[in-house]
Amino acid sequence: MRILVIGGGGREHALVWKLTQSPLAERIYCASGNAGIAKMAECINLKPLDLDGLANFAYEQKIGLTIVGPEAPLVAGIVDRFEARGLPIFGPSTDPARLEGSKKFSKDLMSNYNIPTAAYWSCDTADEAHARVSAYFAVNNRGIVVKADGLAAGKGVVVALTEDVAHRAVDEIMVQRAFGEAGDSIILEERLEGEEASIMAFTDGDTVIPMPPSQDHKRIFDNDAGPNTGGMGAYSPVPVIPAAAAEEALETILKPAVAAIKDLGIPYKGVIYAGIMVTEDGLKTLEFNCRLGDPETQAILPLLESDLVELLDAAVNSRLDSIEVVWKEEASATVVASSGGYPGEYATGKVIEGLDKAAASEGCVVFQAGTRMENGLSLTDGGRVLAVTATAPDLATAVSRAYAGMGHIHFEGMHYRHDIAARALAR
Repeated sequence: MRILVIGGGGREHALVWKLTQSPLAERIYCASGNAGIAKMAECINLKPLDLDGLANFAYEQKIGLTIVGPEAPLVAGIVDRFEARGLPIFGPSTDPARLEGSKKFSKDLMSNYNIPTAAYWSCDTADEAHARVSAYFAVNNRGIVVKADGLAAGKGVVVALTEDVAHRAVDEIMVQRAFGEAGDSIILEERLEGEEASIMAFTDGDTVIPMPPSQDHKRIFDNDAGPNTGGMGAYSPVPVIPAAAAEEALETILKPAVAAIKDLGIPYKGVIYAGIMVTEDGLKTLEFNCRLGDPETQAILPLLESDLVELLDAAVNSRLDSIEVVWKEEASATVVASSGGYPGEYATGKVIEGLDKAAASEGCVVFQAGTRMENGLSLTDGGRVLAVTATAPDLATAVSRAYAGMGHIHFEGMHYRHDIAARALAR
């Protein structure tokens, strides 16, 4: 089977890495890829949002399976475009992709179908939002969460502990337009207290197969300090989500969400990703995403024993109920290295050293993200540059191995957190 992977980050590198292990993968293409992916697949010069160009390529090359990594092409309608031409593609179509593309759609669906979540208010103007913030803090001192309604690359969320911070967040999103059209409207949510985790699942619209829970580290600095990023590391398993809690999340969050979408007459095929919080009142849904997480994918796929091509093909062809998915009884830890200054302004073109040594480190694999090759050298080419993932029989060893692997890598301005999975290890 010829396979096309869309995207060029660490998530896509992890996908390509896992796909190459399948005997079903005859040839793998990636649009547009990165320096690490280029060593495993043929990178083509097409952007993820060039929907017509990608569909034409898939048709001409007789691609048997296309896998969409990032959320933007899903929300833009790439699945609809491919399916109209009879091209097999893994991912939800435009309507169900609104689970991620519109916070309001997602929260309304949760409310209407009794999926546990925080109280929320949708605001279409800054004045309306400011009034709601003032009314909230007049009777509540636990803080509020301000979210851009549309896609903001995982960064359009502000947890405001004070009223002043909340008002500034409203202005940043809706007046200053820090996230562009994503700030046309916003969602205000009551701030929940607890520990966050991520649970992703494969689905064909009927069967839902969960992946092991993971926990992302959003903030740029240790101890969850500094601004949000796309993710600075992840690990699995998550002690705060034992087997019973994972089963509860499957039965009360993931399966009901897929059933709700089906009830609306919209088939959902792809990955459904629930960001959840473990609170004193039980599990609460923070958000849904319509694709694999990044860097959660880098932590989860090395734990997959089953053939990924067979699994995704079964989802596309509505036969997931015939697939037995096997996971390794191991732990994994992923540490992300970023360019200096990220998530703000940063320089690119810095020489990356030590990639081979890191990849040869015990239990480690290196997934590249913002990289490019130039004159035989690996150079930085993005904010999040790469990740080192390590697996081991237990989490403490996986974390130790990941940091040992990262210790071999160097580039000017390189930054990474030193406390990935610290909360879990402290338990």
